[in-house]
Amino acid sequence: MPTPYPFTALVGQDDLRLALLLNAVSPAVGGVLVRGEKGTAKSTAVRALSALLPEVDVVPGCRFSCAPGAPDPGCPDGPHEVGRGTHRAARMVELPVGASEDRLVGALDIERALAEGVKAFEPGLLADAHRGILYVDEVNLLHDHLVDLLLDAAAMGASYVEREGVSVRHAARFLLVGTMNPEEGELRPQLLDRFGLTVEVAADRDPQQRVEVVRRRLAYDDDPEGFAARWAGEEAQVRARIVAARALLPQVRLGDGALLRIAATCAAFEVDGMRADIVMARTATALAAWAGRTDVLAEDVRRAALLALPHRRRRNPFDAPGLDEDKLDETLDEFGPDAPDDDPEPDDDPEPDGPDDGPEGGPDGGGGGVPPQSGPERETPGQQGPEREEPEPGSAEPEAPEEPAGAPAGGGREQRAVSAGEPFRTKMLSVPGLGEGAAGRRSRARTEHGRTTGAVRPRGALTKLHLAATVQAAAPHQRARGRSGAGLVVRRDDLRQATREGREGNLVLFVVDASGSMAARQRMGAVKGAVLSLLLDAYQRRDKVGLVTFRGTGAEVALPPTSSVDTAAARLETLPTGGRTPLAAGLLTAHEVLRVERLRDPARRPLMVVVTDGRATGGPEPVKLAERAAGLHAAAGTASVVVDCETGLVRLGLAGQLAGRLGGSAVTLEELRADAIAGLVKDVQGTNQTRRRAA
Repeated sequence: MPTPYPFTALVGQDDLRLALLLNAVSPAVGGVLVRGEKGTAKSTAVRALSALLPEVDVVPGCRFSCAPGAPDPGCPDGPHEVGRGTHRAARMVELPVGASEDRLVGALDIERALAEGVKAFEPGLLADAHRGILYVDEVNLLHDHLVDLLLDAAAMGASYVEREGVSVRHAARFLLVGTMNPEEGELRPQLLDRFGLTVEVAADRDPQQRVEVVRRRLAYDDDPEGFAARWAGEEAQVRARIVAARALLPQVRLGDGALLRIAATCAAFEVDGMRADIVMARTATALAAWAGRTDVLAEDVRRAALLALPHRRRRNPFDAPGLDEDKLDETLDEFGPDAPDDDPEPDDDPEPDGPDDGPEGGPDGGGGGVPPQSGPERETPGQQGPEREEPEPGSAEPEAPEEPAGAPAGGGREQRAVSAGEPFRTKMLSVPGLGEGAAGRRSRARTEHGRTTGAVRPRGALTKLHLAATVQAAAPHQRARGRSGAGLVVRRDDLRQATREGREGNLVLFVVDASGSMAARQRMGAVKGAVLSLLLDAYQRRDKVGLVTFRGTGAEVALPPTSSVDTAAARLETLPTGGRTPLAAGLLTAHEVLRVERLRDPARRPLMVVVTDGRATGGPEPVKLAERAAGLHAAAGTASVVVDCETGLVRLGLAGQLAGRLGGSAVTLEELRADAIAGLVKDVQGTNQTRRRAA
């Protein structure tokens, strides 16, 4: 086994190290979610922590790591008698992003259960991680149903496996650590809330710190054993401190004053539910034990708030986690000062051990430092300078002048970005047919979860038994197989896999017209509001999104397809407008993006949403070029919806004509709202079905 990088050699990233150590002292805190850019030693810190955890006593031969002094009475390998056990190091188990449900929770041998009545259970990763660390790298890329199973087990301290009436339960108490890069997509707020603590990490920009990172990294690579030996003394001290803090933890007193400050802080920041209060209480208690105290101080409450509340402050999917420290201090001051018998003066530094004169180091690189949780108030685009007069309701909207032919895209008459209008709940847009893509909430697909629609012979391991079909297949052969008792004689050829239909996530590619014809302030604000609403819908339906914009003389991929919907929202907010309308360039760029994505992820079906008024200007024969480009999408079978942004009393209907060329449907901004007239989804599906029949 390779020698891990020493935990005490990590310098900087104080919040990360402290959060990990607090969970090592009290796993009831609920785990740590580490958010940050790539190369900031997130994985290194987690792997280094496993070497610090004390050894555990286990029952010999027990696959579920039962403690010999208090074995689990419901252990599948039990019952165990109380007695002596064997020592082993605490495990760190990694959950791969592509793991299956059976790999996580364990698998039952359905064939033996039916034929012999035996609960033959193969433990999963949750059983392996019991009394150790379960580490999930890129937790934001894990399927939602696996994250739900994982967090349920962490909260209950047990894992339940049920398959067709056969169930197994075993203990599963572990320190849960997840890492993620927000650029690759966010976790749902409901899942964020299930992590006890969260930490933001970023590489330090100080050259001296970065020099030290490289120096330690090279020293570790040259001689891992020797490098670890130089830090063995510090590692032993921290390990002993963890053991002492665990022993002290039951004696820590959480006074009424500290509880009042915790409750007041959670109320002041308007966090949902009561989980934040409970996590803050457990974290503050662990901080006191880590510092060697039996009383919780106001400073413990403050530190607990900074670790437990930032990710619970999000009010919509595009809010960045953060906490206003000035407001936090005001709240704590309001419910202070400390009572002498409640919060004595601190005499220990709650910071984790380790050198403080060097930077973060390790195989993943990255220096220390945590970005500020709250920054200066962002200036809203489009609020400087005199406002243009808005047109009267119902009148033809004045358009911004277009750039002369040959002007570069984005040059000349580019206008300041306009703020998006208020988002709204949109109609359901879906791709016709039955897909087989990643689990989501948009289009119909064959999935692992959903309603049962039939049965087939399993290809490979059986995962979802169709009981009725299995019995039906085995019943005609019972006499030939010599059945004599009440049990059913089942052979492997009789087993049937259930086929299920649910929903998949799609690739929603937005193709947005940012030309001068769209640049009137009122119209562009409404258009951005509509696209933002569709992005919110894509977030809720677990879609990947991409953004193509066109203006001036060309088009650009403002955002390649990604799971980070909030990044798309940020790009949309700063989108400038102006120039001619190279519709053909936008459609051709979108065609190339979709072509590449089909090669990368052929199972994920695309839905193209074109946001335009349908005009095509600039260059020779712009209308004909746009018609040809639309024909490419129709020939490729791309499901398309055109959001018609034309306003005013006089409308040319060009967006509807474009939708016809694409083989899709058109919808106005008003019809896009969920409370508008019904029938959009049927129109999208019916139009595509008509197109296929015609082909």
